[in-house]
Amino acid sequence: MVDQPKVKVGEPIISVEELKDISPGDLNDLCDAADEAIRAGGGFGWLTLPAREVLERYWQGVMTMPSRFVFVARLDHVICGTTQLILPPKNNEAQSFAVKLTTNFVTPWARGHGLARMLLKKAEETALKEGFSVINLDVRETQEAAIRLYENAGYIHIGTHPYYAKVDNQVIPGRYYYKVLDKAIEQVP
Repeated sequence: MVDQPKVKVGEPIISVEELKDISPGDLNDLCDAADEAIRAGGGFGWLTLPAREVLERYWQGVMTMPSRFVFVARLDHVICGTTQLILPPKNNEAQSFAVKLTTNFVTPWARGHGLARMLLKKAEETALKEGFSVINLDVRETQEAAIRLYENAGYIHIGTHPYYAKVDNQVIPGRYYYKVLDKAIEQVP
């Protein structure tokens, strides 16, 4: 199911969807978007641009993992951002109600269209529909736009890790967040 706002003539076409299969064109778009995100400093862990084959294998591997939901944002039908939900392992019954949000980015050329909010909303709706009550995430403290996005969407900051990442030989703190999707969980003693 694709969430699409109504389009006026001359306006860009924006959409967010769950990606279940990866076509050669989508793989190319994902790699291009990841390239740009890494260059802009938000490459979900990568600091230097990996070889194209490495990015291709990364995305192909992600798509084969049954424990993930992958969502993509499109601008004029071109993939320009992603987010993923990582499901808890089957052996972790105690935390089976919570998922982790990761790899959340919109490439710089596609920012300003609300796609990051749309990706987050789609991930939340899917998590709730799939029976999960909580989303957890973490982010570098230097990623101010992402922090604003999460806090404006109701994510609660629960702690800071002072040695979260090392960028340009400088240690960067990380922030940890959660959001309760199913309010019924809050009533559990």
